[in-house]
This record gives sequence, structure tokens and C-alpha cells, in this order.
Amino acid sequence: MNDLFQGAQVQEEHVEPRRERREHRRAREARRRQRRRRSLIVMTIAVVLVAALSVWAFPKVRDAIADRPTTAAEDFPGPGQGEVEVVIPSGASGAEIGAILQEAGVVASQRAFTGAFGENVNASRIQPGTYTLLKEMAAADAVVALLDPANKAEVTITVPEGFHADHVYERIANVAQIPIEEVEAAAADPAAIGLPAEAGGKPEGWLAAATYSFQPSDDAAAILSTMVKQTVSRLDERGVPADQRQAVLTKASIVEREVNLPEYYGHVARVIENRLADDGEVNGRLQMDSTVLYGLGKVGGVPTQADLDKDTPYNTYLHPGLPPTAIGAPGAAAIDAVLKPPAGDWLYFATVNLDTGETKFAATLEEHNANVAELRKWLEENPQSDG
Repeated sequence: MNDLFQGAQVQEEHVEPRRERREHRRAREARRRQRRRRSLIVMTIAVVLVAALSVWAFPKVRDAIADRPTTAAEDFPGPGQGEVEVVIPSGASGAEIGAILQEAGVVASQRAFTGAFGENVNASRIQPGTYTLLKEMAAADAVVALLDPANKAEVTITVPEGFHADHVYERIANVAQIPIEEVEAAAADPAAIGLPAEAGGKPEGWLAAATYSFQPSDDAAAILSTMVKQTVSRLDERGVPADQRQAVLTKASIVEREVNLPEYYGHVARVIENRLADDGEVNGRLQMDSTVLYGLGKVGGVPTQADLDKDTPYNTYLHPGLPPTAIGAPGAAAIDAVLKPPAGDWLYFATVNLDTGETKFAATLEEHNANVAELRKWLEENPQSDG
């Protein structure tokens, strides 16, 4: 019995480990199934969150991509339409010009223009100023347009040597399309045009002979001020003291009106100095036809006896010294002649041929009368040139 009992006991001992192992396996399987369920739940939640996030973010990403510049969308195909004026400031870079053009609707984007600017070897030659351009131009075409002077919407005004102030006002009015009344009003305001005190409020002679470029938006005061500044600059460059400016301009304006050939400027300037200093034959009187004519509102020609007898402040046959103001716009050459006239004893001169401008100078009245006779003979032979 003992053996039987022991056998049964051994059998039971073998059964029990098998049962425990099955229980362990079932427990492990249960844990695995629980972990898989948790993982599945987590994955499901993650998928749901990703899907929700995608639904929220997609429109924003789509809009961002649409707004991002692309090569195809950043440039107009051209050739453009309509017109617009743009102002390119001095020293503007390609990027700065591009920004200006983009804002004005000329190009589609600053980036497109900057690229075209870099590809054009002449782009750095673009000048500052106001330009009339088409809207919606291809960037490369916009660069080319800015390099074409024909597209500059500037007002160019030329003041010839010898022009009277009234003539300058008329030219400003005609070219800049400013009412003459506004031009004259600006000229009558010394402070507005920067007229120096020594001018005595009179712009005559201070509107420098030169060619100017103005912006279409510039008013009469700005235009006249630029001309005055040019005169001041010329005088300052030559070291003319302020208290001598008016005299220099007046003398130079007479030189400008008396002869039309620069080769005679210095001689006439010397005659003026000699006459002002003379206390004999001319006794300080300039006796210049140009001043007489100016006082009568005339331009060019030879004054009649009636003109010479007319008493005006500009009749230098009657009044000694310089006239009250300059009689026109002197050029730089005339100013230089006044500042450094050649040595000479001339007191007289006469233009003996009004077509060629041939002029003869004399130290004595006798020589001068002979030259005047030559002029009169020429006038008789060329009556169409008289006056």
C-alpha cells in the first residue's frame, strides 16, 4: 500500500505543475490581450487626433502655400496697360526701386524686379527722377523702360544767356504749365525763392542761364529758387564777396547783351571798368545801348535818337554808374570776363556787323566815330537788320 500511495502522490505532483503552467499561460495571454487592447485604444486616439489636426491645419497650409511667391506668380506677363508716374529717388538700390514699382502696380513683385535688375548689365545706370510707366509690366521690361530717357517725366527748362527775367517767367509758365500769375507772384516773394538781400528784391540777373530738369510737381517758387541757387553757387565758386555780387551780375549782364561772341567778353568788361573810372570824355557814364533798350522794354537792335533821349533809370547815356539792376541772365563766361578782364585802354566799342557780330574797340572818340560810321553804313546796306 505504501507503494500505491507513493505512486498516487507522485502522479498528483506531476499533475499539479501542469495545471500551474496552464494557469500561468492563461494569465500571460490575458495580460497580452490587455496590452493589445490598450495599444489599440492609444493608436485609435492618436489617429483621431491626427485626423482632426489635419482637418484644422490643411486650409492654413494651403493658404500659406498660395501666398508664397513662386516664379510663375511673381511676374506679370506684360506688356502692361495704362500709365502711372513713379519717382525714383537718388541712390535707390534695385530692391528699393522694386518696392516702389510694386506699390505702384508696375511690377508684380519686388522679387521679380530685383531678379531682372541683376540680370541687366546696364541696370546700375538708372537715373533718379520721375518716370511715366505702364502698369502690370514684366519686370525685365520695367528695367528697360527705366533706362530709356524718353520715359522720364521731367520738365526741362532752358534759360539762355541774356534772357530777361520776364522772359524766364514766360518760359516757366509755358513749359511747366504753371499760370504766369503764379510765377510772377513767386518771383515777387524774395524769401520764397531764396533771393539774397543784396539783390534788393529784384530777381533780374539772379536767374542763372542754364538748362534745368524739374519734377512735374515742382511749383514756381521751387523752380525760381533753383535758378537763384545756381547763381549763388557760381558766384561763391569764384569767391565773389556778397557785397559785390550785384555789381558783378549787372556788369556781366551788360557784357552778355552787348556782344554775342565770347571772344569779345573780356574787352567789353574792360571797357565797362574804364568808363566807370573815367572822369574825362565819358565821365563815368557807360553809354550802353543794351541798358537803354532794357529800360524801354526792348530787346536787341540799335536805339533810335528818341530812345537815347528817353530818361529812364537804365539810360546810361544820361546817368553815370551802373543801372539799378542787371539787364538779363549772365552766363558763366560773362561773369568770368568781368572778374578777370584783360588789360587795355579802350573806352569805346561798336559792333560793325550785326550779322557776324564783328566788334571794334577804340581808346579815343575819333577812332570810335569811325567805327560807328562803319556800323551805320552796314545798316544802310542791310535795312532789314535795323532794330
